[in-house]
Amino acid sequence: MLETREGEKTLDNDPASLPPDGHVIFIGHIVSPWKQRQQCPKNMKQARERKAAATLVLAPLYREGLSGLEGFTHLHILTWLHHAPRNLIVQKPRHALEAKGVFALRSPARLNPIGLHTARILSMDQCTGTIEIDAIDVLDGTPVLDIKPYFASTDSILDMALEGTHK
Repeated sequence: MLETREGEKTLDNDPASLPPDGHVIFIGHIVSPWKQRQQCPKNMKQARERKAAATLVLAPLYREGLSGLEGFTHLHILTWLHHAPRNLIVQKPRHALEAKGVFALRSPARLNPIGLHTARILSMDQCTGTIEIDAIDVLDGTPVLDIKPYFASTDSILDMALEGTHK
């Protein structure tokens, strides 16, 4: 039995009791302007350049989980890239000169196709479970696995960006 603290609530059905599948559940979906893969931006930078907002819609069962998110400017969104192939261990992106292992790429084609997106919150309505965000780089209908608030104090890694640690 899970011990709860004052103010905490538990779900009637623990997602961990679902059939064996990693016990991952979809808590909602993305409503985006991108209906086909060819339209979809390659990354959040491109998505922002296109100035097309999107909406994260939480399923009714999980909307109470938005409590306390007011006041945050950004959030991390974890998505399930449900159209992506899962069997590519080494890939050669169109823009790359040589092939690389899946873990050296940010391609949606992954063994577990989990997307990570950091978006600006434009508005939020807990009653309808909607969060309007500035941009997204996934197809319309993409399932959402989780959301987490962005904390500039702990999530920003300025020293690494200054050192040029990425290629």
